[in-house]
Amino acid sequence: MNPLLLEGLTDAAGFVGGALLGLWVAMLFGIDIFEAGYSNASIAGIVLVGVGGGSGLQLARRWRAARKKGR
Repeated sequence: MNPLLLEGLTDAAGFVGGALLGLWVAMLFGIDIFEAGYSNASIAGIVLVGVGGGSGLQLARRWRAARKKGR
């Protein structure tokens, strides 16, 4: 598989997976990120989704680096 394609797919999967995890955590706390207007709760939910997406992306990159190092 083309290494750039693999990089893009793993980055996308990590970001989306992390963002979904952040959304589920926000929903667990009863936070609706799609609430009308920008209340403090919806901003906190948006931050959770962003942090989750960024964390998932970093985990995907570390996994890819460890996989590459192990070859």
